[in-house]
Amino acid sequence: MLSPALSRQILFGIAMAWSAEACAQPYPSRPITLVAPYAAGSGIDVMARMIAANLSPRLGQPIIVDNKPGAGSLIGTEFVAKSAPDGYTLMYTANLLPVLPGLYKSLPFDPVTDFTHISKVGTGGVALLVNPRVLPVKTLDELVARARAQPGKLNFSSSGNGTPHHLGMEALKDQFGLDIVHVPYRGSPAALNDLLAGHVHMALFPVNSSLAQIRSGDLTVLAVSAKDRALFGLKAPSFEELGLKKFESDIEIYFLLSAPAKLPPEIAQRLNREIGIMLDTPEQRDRFLAMSVIPERSTPEAISAQ
Repeated sequence: MLSPALSRQILFGIAMAWSAEACAQPYPSRPITLVAPYAAGSGIDVMARMIAANLSPRLGQPIIVDNKPGAGSLIGTEFVAKSAPDGYTLMYTANLLPVLPGLYKSLPFDPVTDFTHISKVGTGGVALLVNPRVLPVKTLDELVARARAQPGKLNFSSSGNGTPHHLGMEALKDQFGLDIVHVPYRGSPAALNDLLAGHVHMALFPVNSSLAQIRSGDLTVLAVSAKDRALFGLKAPSFEELGLKKFESDIEIYFLLSAPAKLPPEIAQRLNREIGIMLDTPEQRDRFLAMSVIPERSTPEAISAQ
């Protein structure tokens, strides 16, 4: 019979051998979690699932999309920031991190140092939308005139406090000195549904999450990003044409794949390469364009410099 001391030594040796074997395995050797810090059914969620389905066979492991919405994306983003930097927890989100310090007095993570940005995946613009049944205006000038005549009477929906939808509308209000009430929701599907139902008057939504409703005529577009107008055949004027060039550049949305800080460079490079291959595939590019997202890859260094 082995002594307790010898038994412990043998168990320790087995554990060390298993650990060494696990470390020696090429990445990835187990399923990957892709966090979408927005609600299921949102534009981010739909794109995350498309990316997961495309990358999974290339990486040889399942990629599980995990929705962690809430607090304007802070809940899911904090989860990723505090996860192990081993390539098994990734995040697909929009370019909100740079503005977070201006929105909150304190954050549970550092937006600059707590992430490794792997690649930009695509860019998208926004559209200023109204429900014509409750707000029958057809131009931005008409909207401004109505809002000035009824201060505090009109409202707009967003996918949450501090989200691009919210910040863009606040910038537009400041531009024209308007008093329009913000109605935040937990995710863009709920915000869009209440706009369609006429419970709110207007919203500034990404084109990729509202194009079907625009084309059906359920929502009226008063202004749209120039790229989206040209590429997707939208008839509304661009913000630039309406004299809001800086506003248009400020509200451009880009989507990116990120991971916790200190992700090993070889893993970041592998994932960046796979994203590039995906975006070079005509079928995948067409899928992104069908969602009103313009495919665009970048290096990790280029994202960090933005």
